[in-house]
Amino acid sequence: MSPLSARPLLLLLLLLGCLALPLYAVEKVRNRGYRKDPDADKFPSCMQGPTGTPGREGNPGTNGIPGTPGIPGRDGLKGEKGECINEIFEEPWRPNYKQCAWSSLNYGIDLGKIADCTFTKLRSDSSLRVLFSGSLRLKCKNACCQRWYFTFNGAECTGPLPVESIIYLDQGSPELNSTINIHRTSSVEGLCEGVKSGLVDVAVWVGTCSDYPRGDASTGWNSVSRIIVEELPK
Repeated sequence: MSPLSARPLLLLLLLLGCLALPLYAVEKVRNRGYRKDPDADKFPSCMQGPTGTPGREGNPGTNGIPGTPGIPGRDGLKGEKGECINEIFEEPWRPNYKQCAWSSLNYGIDLGKIADCTFTKLRSDSSLRVLFSGSLRLKCKNACCQRWYFTFNGAECTGPLPVESIIYLDQGSPELNSTINIHRTSSVEGLCEGVKSGLVDVAVWVGTCSDYPRGDASTGWNSVSRIIVEELPK
């Protein structure tokens, strides 16, 4: 073959080589990107088995970090106006009493005040218990009567009635009635309501009985006399 006739054939082979080279490079790149598992063909594909039993619950976890305080809420709607109720809280009752005493009054008057005792009353709705204890005597030749009674600020009790005691002496035998002179420890006691609070002048008086003449009275002879005043709840 002459060199001139071989030249076209050489150009054709060179052209085919240029076309085949890129295809070889692409195939080589593809083979590098995917490698087949050599053991894939050794084992046949298996079916999925049944679902297993659920496992037990795990231990509780530790508390998390406290969160930050939230944003304060808005003010609520304004409520309706309430009713005013006046409640009265009473203080517990405290004892309130006083005693006035005299060693020997030896008061021989027949009419007038015998003794007094000033007392502070704390409440207007309470009562006053009063007591006079001392020796009393009445002497007369004929029938006579004397009355010992309490006053509160100069007036006798009206709630409900006066606090009083009387001694009545009838005419005895003519030879004895002028010499009877018996002194006995006696008492005048009672409750009085309606006395206002504040200072109260509590006094014991002696006077006559209605429709009877007075005699010779004596109070507090040779012994202790006392007035006791006590405030009591009504």
